[in-house]
Amino acid sequence: MSVEAHQTDLELTDPGGLPGDIQTARELAAKFRMPLVDLAVVGINPEATKLIPLKVLERVGAIPFAFTDGVLSVAITNPENVHSIDELRLATRHPVEFAIAPEEDVQLEIRRLSRANEAFSSVVDDAVVPVDDEADDLEADDGITDGPMVRLVNSIIFQAAEEGASDVHFEPQEDAVVVRFRVDGVLHVTQRVPRKLLSGIVTRLKVLAKLDIAERRKPQDGRISLDAAAAGRLLDVRVATLPTVEGESVTMRLLDKSRTPPTLEELGLTPEMRDQFYEIVKRPTGALLVTGPTGSGKSTSLYAALAEISRPEINVITVEDPVEYRLAGLEQVQINPRAGLTFASALRSILRSDPDVVMVGEIRDVETAKISIEAALTGHFVLSTLHTNDAPSTITRLNEMGVEPFLTASALSAVLAQRLARKLCVSCAEEYRPSESELVAARVPEHEFHVFLNTNLRRATGCPRCSNTGYKGRVGVFQLLRMNDGLESLVAQGASRDVLEAAATENGMRPLWSDGLDKVKAGVTSVEELARVLV
Repeated sequence: MSVEAHQTDLELTDPGGLPGDIQTARELAAKFRMPLVDLAVVGINPEATKLIPLKVLERVGAIPFAFTDGVLSVAITNPENVHSIDELRLATRHPVEFAIAPEEDVQLEIRRLSRANEAFSSVVDDAVVPVDDEADDLEADDGITDGPMVRLVNSIIFQAAEEGASDVHFEPQEDAVVVRFRVDGVLHVTQRVPRKLLSGIVTRLKVLAKLDIAERRKPQDGRISLDAAAAGRLLDVRVATLPTVEGESVTMRLLDKSRTPPTLEELGLTPEMRDQFYEIVKRPTGALLVTGPTGSGKSTSLYAALAEISRPEINVITVEDPVEYRLAGLEQVQINPRAGLTFASALRSILRSDPDVVMVGEIRDVETAKISIEAALTGHFVLSTLHTNDAPSTITRLNEMGVEPFLTASALSAVLAQRLARKLCVSCAEEYRPSESELVAARVPEHEFHVFLNTNLRRATGCPRCSNTGYKGRVGVFQLLRMNDGLESLVAQGASRDVLEAAATENGMRPLWSDGLDKVKAGVTSVEELARVLV
């Protein structure tokens, strides 16, 4: 079978909306009259990868993907590099046919091949090394040693970093240890590790996080700093252990310290809402609160606001747990409860450091809430987060925490409520006309049925490029409540949530559903996904 037989629909896809690497590969394939291959679809033949040394593949940036009738098919990214092509031909005794593939896909497969060579085969075949015998290896703080258990743990962490996972779960079961990654807010089973490896995995992670390896009856938590250079990420990992009936489970939260925060344009705000938000964050005083459940992107929105605010003539100080992004020009404080540095104590000290803008990672208690609101009344612009379901509930929540309503009314500038919905995969999403039953199940308002019944929407189907989920990446769904004189009067009087919502709606506030449905109509996400995040 020739390499042309491996071509996929990728070559025939309309270029509009395609990722940059795919479009570049397509142009190169057309220019050099070479076949274009989608490695995520055709897959990689393990036997083919053995026919060229890994060092050669890493050096030239190529990956063998098929071996048929004695002919080796190799995916390359730069057909203009004749020296690399010659080196590949000399590295194997078989005839070689070349195809073009996106560079991101080729590098991903090379990293997977490298990781597989050094980790899994040796770990599963070997018995678990006793903890005492492995102690020398476990003392390394960077997680890079030669032990098979060390390589397994490193491999799982680096795989999670490579796939963009935010959390890694090691969950002991009766016959295995289930490893799950949370990608785009949803957990997926990645692999099942033999049960006999549980003790070694937990011990390894405990040592890296500087936890007590002898304590198995109590929950513990710690941190690891890892340089996942192979995945291009500098990770700050929070580790939490939990004793269960099947053994200790471990949950890891991966924070990428090398990321840069998105801009206001990239958050997913509508142009009108973005202009209003921009006007709010440029104010010299007041308080902006971002609200939503855990994992809804609140901190990311605050960082986007800080990126707009930060400039040499003002002093911006943040207090966070943990510091998720590193921004130049900001003084960022990491809280340390064990040392007595809490949000409240840090905030009191910050206010003595001549700040113009203060960002408080989260309002968790009444003391932090009162200090934040008072700071907004005394010439500072304060940004923070709170856990409520929508924007109007935030105001009543502050009152319930003990903040005087008249202080909230005077200090608060706006509340941004948000959720994160998964974006449809651009490679496999399909158009369809929804039925009434589908709209009812998705809680679409009945008065909008006529719009959706006559509109082509898009839904998830699944392909190898999105790990068969139908989704890749996330987009924000927002609700912006801006304060005005009427709302300030109602807040000062201690009005109920329903009264505040009605007044804010008259002032232009839209429900979260309305913003989400606009993104469904635009084909960014699906009705089902919107229902999942907003139910």
